[in-house]
Amino acid sequence: QFTAAYIFGAVCPENSKTAGLIMPKANTEGMQHHLNIISTTVTSSKHALLIVDRAAWHLTEKLDMPTNITIMPLPPYSPELNPVEQIWQQLRRSDFSNRCFEDYDEIVSVCCQAWNKFAKCAEAVHSLCSRKWALLE
Repeated sequence: QFTAAYIFGAVCPENSKTAGLIMPKANTEGMQHHLNIISTTVTSSKHALLIVDRAAWHLTEKLDMPTNITIMPLPPYSPELNPVEQIWQQLRRSDFSNRCFEDYDEIVSVCCQAWNKFAKCAEAVHSLCSRKWALLE
């Protein structure tokens, strides 16, 4: 009765860089693909800090962690501390609410359009995802 797609998204609000991936399941395989994409978008002289909740696929030892990414798990039951959660709230309000989709392909298409629209707006990336506590100086 229900079909879903999952957006894996990461941002660098300081540089307005994004990395996104649409997957049919939220699992270790999807997380590995996401890590690989993030790793290729990180500037060669930089290192990424990826803030995640404690979903099993975020922290499993089965992941082949790229050397230019460090995972920082949030405390339990605190997803609101993850700046990326603001993106999902925004996309639900602007692109996903009160809709029915014909099939999985349409879901993926709408997810891609929504993520790409967000990713192109440097102001949205910066304003939704910047946190003073996350700045390194």
